[in-house]
Amino acid sequence: MINNATVAQATAVVGYDIVQGVKWRRENYNRRAVGVGLAGSAVVGDCNAEMFVNGLKVGEFRNLVLGWPSKDYILPCNIPVPRDSLIEMKMTIQPTTNPINLIAIFVP
Repeated sequence: MINNATVAQATAVVGYDIVQGVKWRRENYNRRAVGVGLAGSAVVGDCNAEMFVNGLKVGEFRNLVLGWPSKDYILPCNIPVPRDSLIEMKMTIQPTTNPINLIAIFVP
């Protein structure tokens, strides 16, 4: 399943969870994150976010491109997400300007 989230630059302060309020952050079945792409802001590489599953840090992602991440900018990964686990994507470096966009790909 391909999922996305977007947040305005002014909202994406350090510590803000990009995926708060999205349905797919907690599901009632086991799944695996197989791709994650972070994009946006006005400058490539100017912001950073960390991914957590049930409070455990499982990845760190930087905006690799402006706008939305295409297939070339979705990083392959293999992150297990147990049933009913909470996924968080917390900003660690705030973007300069423009929205931050996230694509996350999961398989059962």
